[in-house]
Amino acid sequence: MKIALWESNLKIRLAGETLFNLFYWMYFPFITVYFSKELGSHVAGILMTCPPLIILLSNMIGGILADYLGRRPVMLLGSSLRTIMFACFAMASSPWISYLAFIGIGLGGGLYGPASDAMVADLVPEKERRQVFATFITGNNIGAVLGPALGAFFFFHYRSELLWICTIVMLVYSITIYFKISESMPNYTKKSIHRSVNMQLIKEQWKSYGMIFRDKIFILYILGGVFSVIAIMQLDLYLAIYITEHVPSQFLISWRNFSIKLNNTDILGWLLGLNGLLFVLFVIPVTRWLKHWSDRDVFILSAILTGVGMFFVGFTTNIWLLFFLTIIFTFGELVRSPVLNNFISDYAPKNARGQYMGASKLQFTIGRFLAPITVFLSEWTPPIGVFGLILFCALLGGACYIFLYKIHVKQSI
Repeated sequence: MKIALWESNLKIRLAGETLFNLFYWMYFPFITVYFSKELGSHVAGILMTCPPLIILLSNMIGGILADYLGRRPVMLLGSSLRTIMFACFAMASSPWISYLAFIGIGLGGGLYGPASDAMVADLVPEKERRQVFATFITGNNIGAVLGPALGAFFFFHYRSELLWICTIVMLVYSITIYFKISESMPNYTKKSIHRSVNMQLIKEQWKSYGMIFRDKIFILYILGGVFSVIAIMQLDLYLAIYITEHVPSQFLISWRNFSIKLNNTDILGWLLGLNGLLFVLFVIPVTRWLKHWSDRDVFILSAILTGVGMFFVGFTTNIWLLFFLTIIFTFGELVRSPVLNNFISDYAPKNARGQYMGASKLQFTIGRFLAPITVFLSEWTPPIGVFGLILFCALLGGACYIFLYKIHVKQSI
């Protein structure tokens, strides 16, 4: 589905979210460093455990509101909150105020996310959803590739100016949502937006999460996602430790009198850069190549590529083999990304898409919480043992998806 044929809602959001993510990645990778310098590493470490939990809670609340008030009002609420919090961050004279503003930015993003994903599911025909989700992922990853390189300079030298630019970008985007984005929720009427938020109704909506989490298929989807995220997260966790502790300095290129030699931290940087670049260049083409594959087969392919690619890293310290294996496990992550929201879009009832989108974020919170266990185990387990555990988690995730679709097919008959 060509971008020119998209609904105007989607075009505006793609441009706005891509620009925002560029600025987001200019400050986010360095926020822990900032709080460590201001408050000390120990305090910063404790403080940084809170944002994922806040985001998870706001995702679930955002899902409820998106199904109750509509997608547009919740997106506007989330983007407006981020605008205000960026302004507070820019003006903050205390690191504690900065931290509260940072929490507020995450809260706004958590509210915005489920409504945004639900809007894509509302507007895009089923057969085109993967490619549209893949395009949004590409926009996000353009920021993830370029943002840190720019932010390494601007965040530490012009932090206030950077945050003011983020404020202006979010303000313009919020105004655009207000004037240009139309509601997409099925069976929506204008009266919906004027309803007062009845607390009893909100409580009933919240209780509906209990029904969602008693859904066997959805629980298997979450479990499969948790095990997959544990494996995928190792790029920033155990793989980084393995590279810095076990991979020696070596020549990337050596020809006559010309050579490029990289130390272990340089190699890690190149691998991370390659991972981001592959996402930007290939997520849309790969999604198009696999458009005739079922979601089930894509999930299984992802588990195999991620697990096998990570596992064989433990057998080499050669830079070119590490590049090759990075390509393999990156493609494992890459093929999976557009299918995640596509599955929820197809599976969730239309009147509960926001809640299902919000609840699905649980897999990332739990996966990110459990993923550092490999770092703990590395203290007394050899590398091949840790990489074996990563392979086991990836394959266990694939098995969850196999059981999920077996049950799903039986229920569909």
